[in-house]
Amino acid sequence: MKRLLASTILAAGIFSASGLISASAQAAECGDVTISNMNWQSAELLSNLDKIILTAGYGCNAEIVVGDTVPTITSMVEKGQPDIAPEGWVDLLPDIVKQGFDDGKIIALSESLPDGGEQGWWIPKYIADKNPDLKTFDDLLKHPDLFPDPENPSKGAIYNGAPGWGGTVVTSQFYKAFEFEKAGFNLIDTGSAAGLDGAIAKANERNEPIVAFYWAPTALLGKYDMVMLKTGHDIDEAEWKRCNTVLDCPDPKKNGWPKDRVETLVTKKFSDRAGPALDYLKNRSWSNDTLNKLLAWMTDNQATGEQAAVHFLKTQEDMWTKWVPADVAEKVKAAI
Repeated sequence: MKRLLASTILAAGIFSASGLISASAQAAECGDVTISNMNWQSAELLSNLDKIILTAGYGCNAEIVVGDTVPTITSMVEKGQPDIAPEGWVDLLPDIVKQGFDDGKIIALSESLPDGGEQGWWIPKYIADKNPDLKTFDDLLKHPDLFPDPENPSKGAIYNGAPGWGGTVVTSQFYKAFEFEKAGFNLIDTGSAAGLDGAIAKANERNEPIVAFYWAPTALLGKYDMVMLKTGHDIDEAEWKRCNTVLDCPDPKKNGWPKDRVETLVTKKFSDRAGPALDYLKNRSWSNDTLNKLLAWMTDNQATGEQAAVHFLKTQEDMWTKWVPADVAEKVKAAI
């Protein structure tokens, strides 16, 4: 991942003559830290924000590593790495997360998104307005003709997320549970976050139909007016854990899609040695509205997560300075 800013921070702030002793002491306590960067915008932004604050403010030797929901949290539970998952959508892996909690391998420090995350299948509002009877998955089953597969127009198409996403697993299981293939729909593998974003953007820009997995808060759903279809079924938590979130489960049932808890997860080993840096991670959270605006800025300016994190630190001091002590805040300000 991007390393330029970290180098700049180290040169400009952390090891200045006035801060050497304090920073060195904190670095010894905090040590090397690996932060998972999931491959979507909000997670990229948050991982870079944590890297800057932990590096500049607490003297950690923080490094971003590539990750995704399923492999990252599984690795944290089984291998103790990476140290931090800043945006852990814990309800997508309920059994693995529970095992991690029960075994004392991982700890949830704070709600990254206290408003919760919304995942589901979305259609453009202009399609919803023209088809007021289209509100649920069961309604969708009746209308493959409204969402033709570009490669096979005789079939409908449902666009799935990227490999490794928990929501991709759930979409695949709901596709089976509701028997969308029998109803004449194909499940489209978009291959990546960029592929999914491109498909949704293309449809909206051309005023064409699409039904696709996506989630909120995101810049894309802030830019395009989309409506989320309901599953049409109450939430059965036992069934959700048993099969809807397990890719190789052979007999998924129709179910509701719960609003997700999004938490900052750390390994127990990191929490034991993190020192004061742990308090920052306990305090750090932001609303969906704040995040939507940041993601919109990030998209409009074609900014990286690193650049968006710096933008946030420079423009939202009233928010983030409440997460850290005054001396840490001053170090971060000096570094950026």
